[in-house]
Amino acid sequence: MKTDLPRRATLLLGSVALLVVAAGASMAVGARPVAVGEVWRALTDFAGTTDHHVVRDIRLPRTVLGVCVGTALGAAGMLIQTLTRNPLAEPGVLGVTAGAGFAINLGVLAGVTGSQAGQLGLAVAGAALAAIVVYAVGRVSPLRLVLAGVALGWVLTGVSLGLRLTFPDVFDRYRFWSVGALAGTEQTPLLLPVLVTVVALVAALATTGPLNALALGEDVAHALGAHVTRVRLAVLVLVTVLTGVATAVAGPIAFVGLMVPHLARRLAVDSIPWGMAYSMLLGPLLLLVADIGSRVLLPTGEVPVSIVTAFLGGPVLIWAVRRYGAGAR
Repeated sequence: MKTDLPRRATLLLGSVALLVVAAGASMAVGARPVAVGEVWRALTDFAGTTDHHVVRDIRLPRTVLGVCVGTALGAAGMLIQTLTRNPLAEPGVLGVTAGAGFAINLGVLAGVTGSQAGQLGLAVAGAALAAIVVYAVGRVSPLRLVLAGVALGWVLTGVSLGLRLTFPDVFDRYRFWSVGALAGTEQTPLLLPVLVTVVALVAALATTGPLNALALGEDVAHALGAHVTRVRLAVLVLVTVLTGVATAVAGPIAFVGLMVPHLARRLAVDSIPWGMAYSMLLGPLLLLVADIGSRVLLPTGEVPVSIVTAFLGGPVLIWAVRRYGAGAR
């Protein structure tokens, strides 16, 4: 495996470079195009012009949020696919994202989402409950797990939509959030979600060693000194936190956690630590590219980024089901 180190390091650096390019494009592209040089000046030598305000006050926070959400979803997808050994698993497909969104909808209706901490707490609690229900129903096979997650996700999504239609005034300021979008989140306080995400990502990296052992089988993992029950519990907690935070700040965005791990595993060649590192870079890269596309697809306005990720992720899910579903028993 040592011979793979230069290749993996090169791919990692390439992923970092692509992410930097995507972040720059995210701050330059939009209804008001801003030249790349002007973006750099807005960041390093703010002059108070309209372009500089657009970059600093709108697009920079949106880009940071996109990186935060994309990293969280990419890492959560890698964790859940590795833990369940299920290539079809993903927080959105397994209903975890819908559970977080449903909890926030209930919180909005009850008037208990006044603080960002409260909203994050509700999202994490909803994600945890959804994960428990789906796992209890579908644990006997990977395909059944996906079917249970999709069914629960659609039920919770339908109930949430019914609540928003019944109480439109209550949910007025959650319109963009409810469909999964980075638009309209530019003024969201970033400190708390970024801190929680960073802590969870550090913990996720710490689990990759035990997960590498667990991937070889429970008996081998025990022989190597891994505490299987603790590892599973830690991974489930991390997936719940990462998905809950991402959903709380950007709404339900599906398929990022499905697409990214497949590509990351191809690059990492069966190394979970490297796969996790790639997922943490490819997740925000995918989400930023999708967000840029959401701004330019329609001449009359923006498309919610969740629609773009669903458009990209739907075929990936069909491919994964056709490739792995028949053997998922």
